Amino acid sequence: MKGELDLAMAVYFRSVLEPLIDSPKSIVLNLKELAYIDSTGMGILIFILKARNERKLPFTIQEVPAKIQKLFDLTGITKFLSVEGDPQTTVKADGM
Repeated sequence: MKGELDLAMAVYFRSVLEPLIDSPKSIVLNLKELAYIDSTGMGILIFILKARNERKLPFTIQEVPAKIQKLFDLTGITKFLSVEGDPQTTVKADGM
């Protein structure tokens, strides 16, 4: 992902990920170049996390920028993510 995940991009982002919810393939989002995420973007991530977890399918977020990780921590999303390797680098859906 690159740029901003906000209200303006939410419909597009959801339209890309929603058809993949039932895919047995792993979904990996690299957030290295994500500059900003708002509550709408966070809501979509939570929706995807829950849906994939219910289906026991892999969903991984990689290279989380420090400011995005801080937002994950402040909003409580981090507790639903398990860490692979460095906590600032990769998080994987777990138990949502």
